[in-house]
Amino acid sequence: MKDLLPKVMGGLEGSYKERPDLVLAAWPQIIGEKLAPMTEAVSFVSGVLTVKVRNSTLHSLLSQNEKGRLLNKLKESFPSAVIRNIIFRIG
Repeated sequence: MKDLLPKVMGGLEGSYKERPDLVLAAWPQIIGEKLAPMTEAVSFVSGVLTVKVRNSTLHSLLSQNEKGRLLNKLKESFPSAVIRNIIFRIG
């Protein structure tokens, strides 16, 4: 058991590379329950998370004021992932 646990945990930690859907699925917890219904993470490719937002006001708020905080939360949640940017799109 002592030898098996690090292998299993290492496999789980690196699984986001093969399954970007794990990063997408974590988005509602990252953004928070208040804003989650107004956003949707649509892709995670090459370290860039693309998020659809409902309107221009929310787009502006997230892009200008919350982007750094959200990037930090993503990096904390996925410490081994290369997370370069979040792109917000109105849609």
